Amino acid sequence: MQHIIDRFLKYVKIDTQSDPKSKTTPSTEKQWHLADLLVEELLEIGMEEVSIDNNAYITATLPSNLNIEVPTIGFISHFDTSPDFTATNVNPQIIEDYDGKDIVLNAHENIVLSPDYFEDLLQYKGQTLITTDGTTLLGADDKAGITEIVTAMEYLINHPEIKHGKIRVGFTPDEEIGRGAHHFDVEKFDADWAYTMDGSQIGELEFENFNAASAKVIIKGKSVHPGYAKNKMVNAISIASEFLEILPPEETPQNTEGREGFFHVHHIQGSIEHAEFELIVRDHDKDHFEKRKQLLRNITDKLNSIHGNCITLELKDQYFNMREKVEPVYHIVEIAKEAMEAMRVTPIIKPIRGGTDGSQLSYMGLPCPNIFAGGHNFHGKYEYIPVESMIKATEVIIKICELVAKKAV
Repeated sequence: MQHIIDRFLKYVKIDTQSDPKSKTTPSTEKQWHLADLLVEELLEIGMEEVSIDNNAYITATLPSNLNIEVPTIGFISHFDTSPDFTATNVNPQIIEDYDGKDIVLNAHENIVLSPDYFEDLLQYKGQTLITTDGTTLLGADDKAGITEIVTAMEYLINHPEIKHGKIRVGFTPDEEIGRGAHHFDVEKFDADWAYTMDGSQIGELEFENFNAASAKVIIKGKSVHPGYAKNKMVNAISIASEFLEILPPEETPQNTEGREGFFHVHHIQGSIEHAEFELIVRDHDKDHFEKRKQLLRNITDKLNSIHGNCITLELKDQYFNMREKVEPVYHIVEIAKEAMEAMRVTPIIKPIRGGTDGSQLSYMGLPCPNIFAGGHNFHGKYEYIPVESMIKATEVIIKICELVAKKAV
């Protein structure tokens, strides 16, 4: 247990927060710090064909130890952390033999991780938890996945009696800002299929995700003295409010679950002369997704007809539901399910209410379901991960490699 804890803590203490405003890849220079370390570690544990490109994409190979043809499989995780919450000076806390009660993350700020609010905590009673100190995120998304992949490869190298085919691993930057697969060389990776280790709680196994788009609404107003503004002033703030009021109030992240889609406004700023806001559009159903985007266009057209063409809508697709690409090769999901059951993990097959590199990679020709990494409450100060979940994820990776080889015999 201590070995996997030490590796995880080493990774999360390195700030790798990505930046959606940056035009470079990786989007932040500090992501290189962990990327370079990972290259060193992969070489140290004995991986072959270890490489890192100019965009910080890392790949490596564990050669087959069989003399028969076995499908080449891959395991992929991202090393950036979310820009939603600070990742500077991550100071993890280790809670051994968790008693099921409140965990004080930060006494000075009265920040408490409580099972009264986060009920999932109770399923980990008696286990070892790693939490934040209440001032940063933790970074289990997705440094837990990297920890598990590196640890699994190290175990296979040290236990050649476990037979496996060729295994490829890949670590990517900028997944949190939707660019994790943008420069991924699928042809060079040369795997028949892969798995992202980027899910949440133990047991998660996902092969469908949201269709996703981003939108930016820009409103140009006209500032006139309020005492003489009739039929002259165009208040960009008021028009922004009018736009948002037309969106269905029940179709937001806090009011939806399962396969229900939503609109999510995450940034807004404004003055009388200029206002803008950004939102994301999500839906598992392709037709519903297209209707959501059309609603934004319709609102824009309606308000422009009223207020004189003052609104610009920038709408961009980000990624699509990978189910369409994975279902034709559903046996790769079945193998992961079998591996979990062999490790006494109950599979939880459900749609991702988010996205992973795997969604884009599947459309790039690399079918790529998503497997749990073990963390909870990503992107904030209440993030935590049970060490036992990381161990189980590592065991699942090893078992998948073993099962693929056995099925090829």
